[in-house]
Amino acid sequence: MGKSNLRYFFAGVLSFAIWGFFSIPLRNLKAFPSQEILYYRIFTSMVFLWIAILVFRKKQIRKDLDYLAGLDRKGKRMIGLQIVASTVLLTSNWYTYIYAVNNVSLQSAAFAYMVCPLITAFGGFILLKEHLSRLKLISLAIALLSIILLATGSFVEVMWSVVIASLYAFYLIIQRKMQHLDKLNVLSVQIGLAVLLMLPFYLFQHATIPMDSWFWGNIIVVAVFFTIIPLFLSLYALIGIPSSTLGIIIYTNPIIAFTVAILHFNEHVDSNKLLAYLLLLISIIVFNWSILKDILTFKKKNI
Repeated sequence: MGKSNLRYFFAGVLSFAIWGFFSIPLRNLKAFPSQEILYYRIFTSMVFLWIAILVFRKKQIRKDLDYLAGLDRKGKRMIGLQIVASTVLLTSNWYTYIYAVNNVSLQSAAFAYMVCPLITAFGGFILLKEHLSRLKLISLAIALLSIILLATGSFVEVMWSVVIASLYAFYLIIQRKMQHLDKLNVLSVQIGLAVLLMLPFYLFQHATIPMDSWFWGNIIVVAVFFTIIPLFLSLYALIGIPSSTLGIIIYTNPIIAFTVAILHFNEHVDSNKLLAYLLLLISIIVFNWSILKDILTFKKKNI
């Protein structure tokens, strides 16, 4: 990897490393309902993100508007449907993740992001007709075995993991289809739409705005440091490194999340879970073997 690409690689590692610690501010908000955390995460993220977009990214906004103006009615309708579908998936992913961290287990949330790249690959294979080698199909079979093994120990936990992972995986698949629009601009529209979708539920369920400074301090941390900054860093990383490399880096997230769950929150890992996690680790290595082999070969050549 050249020095010019090192900053993009570091940005990718940093984004997923930050997400690995996400459970800490969420656990600080455990006393509050999951939907309330979701509402204010989305509302606060929209404010900060739209300020950043309007101040720093006017050129990208004009470019996207010009692109949309050149599309026919069918093309505009397709992008509209993709944005709505991806918004629903992203919002649902955020809610299920928050609920799992505070009401199921941190390990179920971490396991989800180990499974997510594999589900994304399988979804791309089924829906986008993307090619998967025999080695990658074998790795998906090993991952399925890992999920089944985990389900024999705790069916509820594994179902939450699969649901969280599937929602984010299909969100990524839709994002992959929107190639011509600036990703950060798309995200700002998605969060704005999420606010519109959530507003009726918020108004129906809430009469007053929380006045607890502890709540708002953690919500701002969640919105800025665990939503906008890591999303921006991951998008920035894709400028200089291939998505396949970012697919390897994503595993920084669950490794840190598992460590936080076990060492910081003292969650127990039994032998059944340990074997399931080991199988999934083998699946990840097999799935990414060609990339890992290239990295190892590159290092040997430069020793």
